[in-house]
Amino acid sequence: MPPSSPRRVLVSGAGIAGSALAYWLGRHGFDVTVVEKTASAPAHGRGHVVTLGEAGREVAERMGLLPALRAAHVGQRLTTRLDATGEVRETVRPVGGELRVRRGDLLAALRAALEGSAEILAGDSVATLDDDGEAVHVAFDSGDFRTYDLVIGAEGPHSNTRRLVFGPERPFHHYSGQVFAGFSLPNDFGLAHETVEWEAPGRRARLTAYGPGEPAHACLTLTREDPPYTVFGDPWAQRELVRGYFPEQVWHLPRLMRAMWRADDLHVDVVGEIRIRAWSHERFALVGDAAWGGSLLAGEGAGKALAGAYVLAEELGPGGAHEGAFARYEERLRAGAEKLPPPRG
Repeated sequence: MPPSSPRRVLVSGAGIAGSALAYWLGRHGFDVTVVEKTASAPAHGRGHVVTLGEAGREVAERMGLLPALRAAHVGQRLTTRLDATGEVRETVRPVGGELRVRRGDLLAALRAALEGSAEILAGDSVATLDDDGEAVHVAFDSGDFRTYDLVIGAEGPHSNTRRLVFGPERPFHHYSGQVFAGFSLPNDFGLAHETVEWEAPGRRARLTAYGPGEPAHACLTLTREDPPYTVFGDPWAQRELVRGYFPEQVWHLPRLMRAMWRADDLHVDVVGEIRIRAWSHERFALVGDAAWGGSLLAGEGAGKALAGAYVLAEELGPGGAHEGAFARYEERLRAGAEKLPPPRG
């Protein structure tokens, strides 16, 4: 291994991309630290359902995760679509074959695989980054100060690392004209392995439930010309915004509005896509939604995150100059990572 090869890596973000990247970097012999601003992992099994896709499934298989993920698979037998009056418009039975798991179950499997192979700094985040040309000096919000060879941002579409290295988010975030709100609520609707969607011009409310005794999950989307950035720092303003778009007293909309007001896991965000000219700069790189993120509504982010993490670690693995590894990683991912190379060793 050349002496100049970077071996100490900080991964900022312990989501799907960050956890997978830390795992594969550890397999390649790197000394990996993962910093995650939340103090603990999300509750097991909670969260929206993600689809792995071909490349994501292959990475999961190479990590030995498929048995756990198959056991956590959530099937959906029926989708019912309603019109604005609450009347049934159509019913659809989805075609099977995709591996679909809750995001919380995927994260639990990833973190179990990662255990013992990386240092985890939970409840902390990066405050400043200083690249002196030889290494990156990192100050954390906790007051800790450390030095790394490389720093990888994997914090999602609102990446802190991207902000610190590349500048504010807005030039990179391309708003699609929609806002969404997601939250869980008690399944008092008699739903099992099914989704019901209510739709009116510019608005949609989706209610999904899987196994018996589990919470239901609501996802509300609305069309809005201007992104409501001013409400994102205020949870109550977010609720007021969304409630104003769903005043109808039809179907379960009144119950959904009440549940949203009480929900402790409400997530409101804009639908859009991250577009950035380069995913790396000097000793920094981005992976997952921090680099190419789209809305979680697209349902493809998990598989792309797994594939991107694998490819980045694969390119860094042989050692040598990180600049070349970053360039090869980006070239492969921008061309599509549907076909992964054979694992090394």
